[in-house]
Amino acid sequence: MSAYRTHTCADLREGDVGETVKLAGWVHRVRDHGGILFVDLRDAFGTTQCLADPDSPVFAAVEKLRAEACIMIEGSVKARDAEFVNEKLATGAVEVFIRDLEVLGPVNGDLPLQVFGDQEYPEETRLKYRFLDLRREKMQRNMALRSDVVRDMRERMWGRGFREFQTPIITASSPEGARDFVIPSRLHPGRFYALPQAPQQFKQLLMVSGFDKYFQIAPCFRDEDPRADRSPTDFYQLDMEMSFVEQQDVFDTIGPVIEGVFSAFTEKKVDPSAEWPLIPYAEAALKYGTDKPDLRNPIEMQDVSEHFRGSGFAIFASLLEKDGTEIRAIPAPTGGSRKFCDRMNKYAQEQGLPGMGYIFWRDGADGLEAAGPLAKNIGPERTEAIRQQLGLASGDAAFFLGGKASDFEAVAGRARTVIGEELGLVDADRFAFAWIVDFPMYEEGEDGKIDFSHNPFSMPQGGMDALASDPLAVKGYQYDLACNGYELVSGAIRNHRPEIMFKAFELAGYDEAEVRKRFGGMVKAFQYGAPPHGGCAAGVDRIVMLLASEEAIREVILFPMNQRAEDLMMDAPSAPLPGQMMELGLRVVEKG
Repeated sequence: MSAYRTHTCADLREGDVGETVKLAGWVHRVRDHGGILFVDLRDAFGTTQCLADPDSPVFAAVEKLRAEACIMIEGSVKARDAEFVNEKLATGAVEVFIRDLEVLGPVNGDLPLQVFGDQEYPEETRLKYRFLDLRREKMQRNMALRSDVVRDMRERMWGRGFREFQTPIITASSPEGARDFVIPSRLHPGRFYALPQAPQQFKQLLMVSGFDKYFQIAPCFRDEDPRADRSPTDFYQLDMEMSFVEQQDVFDTIGPVIEGVFSAFTEKKVDPSAEWPLIPYAEAALKYGTDKPDLRNPIEMQDVSEHFRGSGFAIFASLLEKDGTEIRAIPAPTGGSRKFCDRMNKYAQEQGLPGMGYIFWRDGADGLEAAGPLAKNIGPERTEAIRQQLGLASGDAAFFLGGKASDFEAVAGRARTVIGEELGLVDADRFAFAWIVDFPMYEEGEDGKIDFSHNPFSMPQGGMDALASDPLAVKGYQYDLACNGYELVSGAIRNHRPEIMFKAFELAGYDEAEVRKRFGGMVKAFQYGAPPHGGCAAGVDRIVMLLASEEAIREVILFPMNQRAEDLMMDAPSAPLPGQMMELGLRVVEKG
């Protein structure tokens, strides 16, 4: 294979017994068994057991080996005695008697973390010494999975007639829902480039340029607050765009690709893409409390306001006298015990709400009876009507939250998740997908101003006529693909008509001059025969995270930032050199 090895550490088998071989890799561990030294030698492919006894010419050198030293050995392959065969290793039937040894890369000092074993280390240590952390079996497996998933995505996209193009990394700022990373220009003092939050404008310009289909595995840069399933600086997505398509055409194209990727890399059940439901945003918010529902959980929330209107439960009855309020129920099949209900009420309080009312049903002396404070306040008829609406029975419960949906909906969604998990209702061996559609184009901020709620370049449903009505009532041709509680894909049918674009941005507070200034290239392009087009982007990191059964996205990124957006290994961000600042005509001004 090379001057350093004739085989990898995963190659040797019984058929190689008697051969002289060279292996190179890292010392996984050294064991002393009664004067015989065993070295588990590891490379990227596997592990081979090597040994040296006192008769070996390099015995003294083997004694000095430290874990994680990089070495090359030469020796003869021997068969292991039957009782010592290791069935867990591909090379477990053989071992190599070491006759020569060279230390290619010694270890100086104590290891900050051990590669052998499954010890847990603080994230700070793991990220600071990521090059060691990545040697661990789980991390090697995760990164190999990531590489394989990206290759599989590319092959599937090429197989569907797409060509791969690369779009610029340094570009202009664009409002796409997050803060830009800006880059000062040396050649144009006082002016700045931006790293692209996504290839949004460029992929649309590709469609205007006459390319029928496009994709790339695109790096995206967003200055965002970190969370478990999101990197605070950069991420990768499978980006695609198509001309002459409607929403369903995009679904029919990307759906089989995502389904195929998941099916190729998991043994869990993968819902077929032809059966993925289309759920309007408003329905998702009502039933699941989120626009990325986990459909493995069968619980669906319902509006039960009418059962509390004018009831003896004054808190809910008075709430319903105010505009824009409702009472929502979270069914809890098999959750009908006071202990469980009290625990969930405490959960709601921990989430910042006053609590959750509840009713649970049980068998009584005269048949089915309802229990709990709410049941006593609203009476048997209303309680029975609620039970029938929710389809509940003896041993079941329901939880209730009230007010404006915006005040409690997110907590209700999280409570639904916790209830489903604690009651064992979630099908953990399944990937369940749903297209979320009919997103509102606009949202109202706390200051009362109207702004885009999703992608600003989306086509409003109804075109120009829709923009003449209440902006908060306008829906866009925007869509997300949710899977197991995560957003995996986001996209839209694009707004390719300049007059509609100007009006859409005007409602969000951007006049025509501002639109032309910020998106001049796209505005010009749309005046010269722009085709209808649309597309989407799938989060590569998040897909791999789900396939690897990880809960933190950093576990599937080679060199991630920490929760403070710091690279502890490379010491970034760092202070610029004075010469760099002078060259750019910049200086740092302390905040405050």
